[in-house]
Amino acid sequence: MSTGTTPVASGQQTARLYRMKTDEHLCPFGLKTLDLLKRKGYKVEDHTLVSRDAIDRFQQEAGVDTTPQVYIGDERIGGYEAVRAHLGMSVPGDKEVTYRPVIAIFTTALLIGMAISWMVGLGLVTLRTLEFAIASAMVLLGLQKLQDVESFSTMFLNYDLLAQRHVRYGYVYPYAETLAGILMLAGTLVWIAAPLALFIGSVGAISVIKAVYIDKRQLKCACVGGNSRVPLGFVSLTENLIMVLMGLWMPMKALLL
Repeated sequence: MSTGTTPVASGQQTARLYRMKTDEHLCPFGLKTLDLLKRKGYKVEDHTLVSRDAIDRFQQEAGVDTTPQVYIGDERIGGYEAVRAHLGMSVPGDKEVTYRPVIAIFTTALLIGMAISWMVGLGLVTLRTLEFAIASAMVLLGLQKLQDVESFSTMFLNYDLLAQRHVRYGYVYPYAETLAGILMLAGTLVWIAAPLALFIGSVGAISVIKAVYIDKRQLKCACVGGNSRVPLGFVSLTENLIMVLMGLWMPMKALLL
């Protein structure tokens, strides 16, 4: 078998890794597997398959269809996901719920709000900082949905009451949320932005309350797009209530000023 091999020292648990590394393609999962094993304290015998012939020969001899492949002792573990499972780690693509996307978006939105507030000379933390942050969050959340409007609309139909009556609303929603956020960020055309935020926020809040707190359904929230693993519940309700508050606050502020 024609492979390039990186020798390892003795005295530690050793894993044998076979991964693709040709002039045309460097397998990213092979690199991730190599990095993972090293981080977990393994000495890795890194066998790089440097040609199509070497790859085909390895797969035929090992009785496998894909690379990378990892062996620990006499046991074949498998590829990247199998190695993660073997090491007791979560596997990418698992269907467990997570709040990570929402946390990332709202944290980024807050930092954007602080940056804008600082840039225009208002200070780091002010009422305007909160406005900028909420508007930025609306834009970021809208952008997540706009990446795949079809998938978003499908998940949205599971719980949104208006979309269930008028399916096209699920296609309009991402654009409306993004537009309202941009206008609020610019502080202009409040007569468009405020009603949009108030409307979609109110419908969303009522829909979440009915689905989660009345019907007791366990659903995924489409707030970060159609492939979301964020559970529908308190976070989703908070997002909608914040839009309602912004929809009420923006015209009130314009009148007061």
